[in-house]
Amino acid sequence: MSILLRHNTQMKKTASHPWDETPATSERILDAIARIAGVLRSGTWQFATSEGLNPTQVDIIDMLAARKDAVRLSWIAEQLGVSTASASDSVSSLTAKGLVEKARAPDDGRAIALKLTTDGHALVKKIASATGFASEAIAQLSLAAQEQTFTSLLNLIGKLQQAEHFPDIRACVTCAHFMPDRHEDVLAPHHCALVDAPLRKEQLRLDCPEHQQTANNIIRNNWKKIEMK
Repeated sequence: MSILLRHNTQMKKTASHPWDETPATSERILDAIARIAGVLRSGTWQFATSEGLNPTQVDIIDMLAARKDAVRLSWIAEQLGVSTASASDSVSSLTAKGLVEKARAPDDGRAIALKLTTDGHALVKKIASATGFASEAIAQLSLAAQEQTFTSLLNLIGKLQQAEHFPDIRACVTCAHFMPDRHEDVLAPHHCALVDAPLRKEQLRLDCPEHQQTANNIIRNNWKKIEMK
């Protein structure tokens, strides 16, 4: 084959496959999540700076706000994915600012736990404004799109948690009250024993104050079951 003919053949092949270099869907999903996370982080940075804090400290305040009881430093470090020493530095700063205070751990009166002060709770009300633009954007999606997105993200969290790349969360799927596949209704197949009511998949919570951790083998089985729905 002549050089010219070979060149023309290569051009035709390239022209007939314009999307050959498009990254795999999994890579594009990861890229989209990373970009959204970056935008949210930027909003948190701006808010944190205006309050004399850093994003990690804002994250800690947000986490404590979702807990009714005081929590231990080790739990905060695990949720942040950092060392206990690093989390301790951030907590010490928040304590000095009067936003966090020490208390007795609910499961061990001899241990120290952490909770928000009155000023800390007051600051929580402002945090939502930092990423309010994202909530508004999500609200503009159709209800079906919102439910599908949440379901897909929930399945992804399940995969990551089963691979031990995601911290423990107070989710329905990891709760002793959660009963998967208890109803024939395809729209609401699951059940919450605590409130004795059926659950749609898009109603599953990622953080429930009434959560009671169940056994790891049950959690793995729960993730597999909801992924099939």
